Amino acid sequence: MGLSSRHLLGLDGAPKSDIELILETAVSFKEILGRPIKKVPTLQGKTIANLFFESSTRTRISFELAERRLSADVVNFSASGSSVSKGETLKDTARNIEAMKIDMVVIRHNAAGTAHFLTRVVQAAVLNAGDGCHEHPTQALLDMYTLKEKFGSLEGLRVCIVGDISHSRVARSNIYGLRTMGAKVSVCGPATLIPREIEKLGVEVYHRIDDVLPKVDALNVLRIQMERQAGGLFPSLREYNRFFGVTKDRLEKIDHPITIMHPGPINRDVELSADVADGPHSVILDQVLNGVAIRMAVLYLLGTTQ
Repeated sequence: MGLSSRHLLGLDGAPKSDIELILETAVSFKEILGRPIKKVPTLQGKTIANLFFESSTRTRISFELAERRLSADVVNFSASGSSVSKGETLKDTARNIEAMKIDMVVIRHNAAGTAHFLTRVVQAAVLNAGDGCHEHPTQALLDMYTLKEKFGSLEGLRVCIVGDISHSRVARSNIYGLRTMGAKVSVCGPATLIPREIEKLGVEVYHRIDDVLPKVDALNVLRIQMERQAGGLFPSLREYNRFFGVTKDRLEKIDHPITIMHPGPINRDVELSADVADGPHSVILDQVLNGVAIRMAVLYLLGTTQ
């Protein structure tokens, strides 16, 4: 049994069976990461190109580590210092790289739909590592894996995504994936940072963090993405922290523990206080490790069906 598609472009419309297969496969790869020798020959002979047109630390390192753990040959591409700065188009960049016999392409780009576009111009399998404000499927998959590891099941789990929903590809992929797996999803943030009619995606909307805390099992707290905003969407970072920041004082008022997640990087003491980020209910570092296992699983499932 394999995935229903030879690409992973997003979780919107992804079959439940595909998500379940990825999560189940990741369990085996996480076990490998705990061994003294953390490498398997699964993708030996395959060549993977990482095309990153946006800055990235966690995602890029996680993908590269996953690829090397699977014994693939890795080619890293960065827009800075490349022919892109001379005016080369994405199409020409991708086709020139593929001419070097690349089997898979991992792409991050600031334009939504880039991964879909790439599937029309190259024969290699395409894996979306984040396209603009559209989707970031592997981040959502590692979030779901972390929650399933913590709670045993996603069915009926109450998860709230807090913060800058409008500019977040992580939020969209999480909503699609969690809803498919039977979780109850809500979003919380200033009205200026929540898309219109997001309720049509099957989520509840809150504009006060104190209203949502008693009703959820887990919070996925998002970074305020200043680089994607035109400005003026909320008065100040201090004001945002006052009304939406997840703090120890707020959590101590709740009669049950809440699991705290964050895709990183964290704006400490803005969306998440330092004592919560480093506290006992935080699974942020678990997410980082699980990201390698999830990406190994996706690369394996796509790479062995070529």
